[in-house]
Amino acid sequence: MMMESGTRNQESGNGPGPDVVVIGGGPAGSTVSTLLAQQGVRVELFEREVFPRFHIGESLIPETYWVLKRLNMLPKMQKSHFVKKYSVQFVNSAGKESAPFYFWDNKPHECSQTWQVVRSEFDQLLLDNSREHGVVAHEGVRVHEVLFEGDRAVGVRIRTADAGFRDVRAKVVVDASGQNGLLMNRLNLRVWDPILNKGAIWTYWEGAQRDTGRDEGATLVIQTGSKNGWFWYIPQHDNITSIGVVAPFDYLFKGRGPYAQTYDEEVESCPGVRARVSQAKRVSGYFATKDYSYRSNQVAGDGWVLVGDAFGFLDPLYSSGVLLALKSGELAADTIVEGLAKGDVSTAQLGKWGPTFNEGVDRMRRLVCEYYDGFSFGGMVRKYPALRGTLTDLLIGDLFHDGVDKVWGPLESLYPPGKTPIPSWRAGLPASEIPEKANELTLPEGQRPSTVKY
Repeated sequence: MMMESGTRNQESGNGPGPDVVVIGGGPAGSTVSTLLAQQGVRVELFEREVFPRFHIGESLIPETYWVLKRLNMLPKMQKSHFVKKYSVQFVNSAGKESAPFYFWDNKPHECSQTWQVVRSEFDQLLLDNSREHGVVAHEGVRVHEVLFEGDRAVGVRIRTADAGFRDVRAKVVVDASGQNGLLMNRLNLRVWDPILNKGAIWTYWEGAQRDTGRDEGATLVIQTGSKNGWFWYIPQHDNITSIGVVAPFDYLFKGRGPYAQTYDEEVESCPGVRARVSQAKRVSGYFATKDYSYRSNQVAGDGWVLVGDAFGFLDPLYSSGVLLALKSGELAADTIVEGLAKGDVSTAQLGKWGPTFNEGVDRMRRLVCEYYDGFSFGGMVRKYPALRGTLTDLLIGDLFHDGVDKVWGPLESLYPPGKTPIPSWRAGLPASEIPEKANELTLPEGQRPSTVKY
């Protein structure tokens, strides 16, 4: 099989081994690999699944444009059948719609048009693109462990097709293993978010209502009837719409019936969704995920780096997941290239990008927390119309500079008396103190990630 043809390394006499090993071939792993290879770095990537495989996180936001451009992915995206996305719109619990936040109106540049993607197809494009840039990418190969000499990572041990083990040494190991968090778990780095204890149930519909023109591909954020959660509403190609409900873990999963029953109850109590699916047909089973906001205490150590979900995951309210995967991969790649050139793969060098990235994630996290705490985009714009553009900057993912911080003072002026400040993510508990807590993904019965399309 193709994915096993590359399981040779420097010990087999087939040339020099990799400078960098990447664990995982999702968006973060593909990004860091491609950008490294563009700079002449020898990269070997190991992905445990065989693509295409199912994944959630289907709505891109405009700031992904700049990383996709560096990856030479824009021509592929522009030729794709993915639905074009120009805006995001909010709908309250009664079904009242806000004015759309049009990205182009705020930033008239081609970056303001993005896409709604089917992740199995999008991730395949990214991984194939990494191969086109010279990355040796293996599928169906599991990394058993990261190898250390003292505190420094020096390679990985992989499980081969014949169930044997083989060591692949490298100067840097990049963990892009997703929510499994290979290094995060080994080094006890995971911190569960103290307040974003959420879960989601979702399914796919054919023929659900969608608008026309530049509103056809809009992401809708629709408040649930109970006001303690929200629905994502993401139109995809082939007349399919991804619709999922996100709410507190206890509310969604404790004392409720089967996933199908809970989901249908939430749809029925939500005018904004109920009307839109009244003439639609559900075309998949019900998916669920639980307890999914966390972050690592470190982005890097001696000889190792964490990117994408292997570093952290943020509530999907503003569709930031793919952006954070691409951005972390980009920033990590740049520091690795610099470190290899200097012969420095220390914690300080490989982790240089961490503070900037964490500040950006903090901005998005605060916007998420404010929404759950009652923040209204419509109310904010009515009170402070001059800040509409800055709010849109946050929604498009323009997070990694302090120019957007001017929204927080006016936002706080709208707080009700006695509002409790939002705690930092660092106030959360490490995984070692709550070992029973874990990210869980449930797929419809009889389906597996590599076979699910919708």
